[in-house]
Amino acid sequence: MNIKPEQVDGILKSLPQKIRGVVIYGSNEGMVSTLSQQFTKAISPDIYDAFHVSYLEMSDITSDVGCLYAEFNAQSLMGGRRVVVIKEATSNLTKPLRELLDNSTSDTLLVITSSGLKTKDSLAIMAKDEDFLYGIGCYDDRDEDISQFANKFVSQHGFNIDNSAFQVLCSRLSNDRKISQNELDKLIIYMGNKKEITIDDIVTVISDTSASSQEDLCYFIAQGMVDKAIASYNRLIFEGENPVTIVRTISYHFMKLLDCVIKMEKGESADRVVFSLKPPLMFFRKNAFISQLKMWNRNRILTALNLLYQTERECKTTDLPSEQVASFAIIRIANGVKRFR
Repeated sequence: MNIKPEQVDGILKSLPQKIRGVVIYGSNEGMVSTLSQQFTKAISPDIYDAFHVSYLEMSDITSDVGCLYAEFNAQSLMGGRRVVVIKEATSNLTKPLRELLDNSTSDTLLVITSSGLKTKDSLAIMAKDEDFLYGIGCYDDRDEDISQFANKFVSQHGFNIDNSAFQVLCSRLSNDRKISQNELDKLIIYMGNKKEITIDDIVTVISDTSASSQEDLCYFIAQGMVDKAIASYNRLIFEGENPVTIVRTISYHFMKLLDCVIKMEKGESADRVVFSLKPPLMFFRKNAFISQLKMWNRNRILTALNLLYQTERECKTTDLPSEQVASFAIIRIANGVKRFR
């Protein structure tokens, strides 16, 4: 059965005995690693305890499937339930895994991880369909995921942080959980025995990893931050994002602005229209979004949207390099903000 990453904490307070394994997969390698460790620790607090935890690579199983059977059916000399962690699994594991679970009564927990597995792959489908397996897809964190992750970090390590500093912390973390975890580990070392996290601490230690986010790009553009918009766009392209996808994301942001502006023209306040947005804005985005509503009126937004629609069409139908076409549109829109500030 499929579960969401945010359900894991509650489930692990009392892991159902019928669960024989979990398949954790997706592009967010940091989240995959974190959840893998959580499930392993639910059985063995020491994830390197050789009596209770065994690690296998998919290549090991491909070379000799017998090692999977041997590890799964082994019993700990110290007693208690064991864990077998399988790294970088592929759908080639589906058939031997089904045969293994059909022909063994072992209570060993299987923790299967993969950064390359997709939801339509047979191993992910098996995890979704069987009630004795959990399937967990791990993808780039949304703003609310980042906030929950940061809040959990602060709580677990006994730190104190005011709302302003917390907003800055969230804004500088990445959509990739692994990158964010590395940044927070640096913060722990920097803080030492100090328990009050300040904005200065965050700015000093935490790299501005959010610069690669498409949402950040939208905010840079709509606020006329040309240099940051260009740097953010170039980084997204370098990471393999499709220019058309980026243009559509920017268009969505301006459509959201347009919807709010139309409601404000009818007499609603900026606070009210922002509060009514679905999905809701993260709290650290609110002030920036409201400032954009003050800069952009209906005609300006429609002009930007017209340029974005034309840009998307040119990316698809002309021989011009789509990366350059999209870049030119971004610069034009961001530069235009300066004229009506």
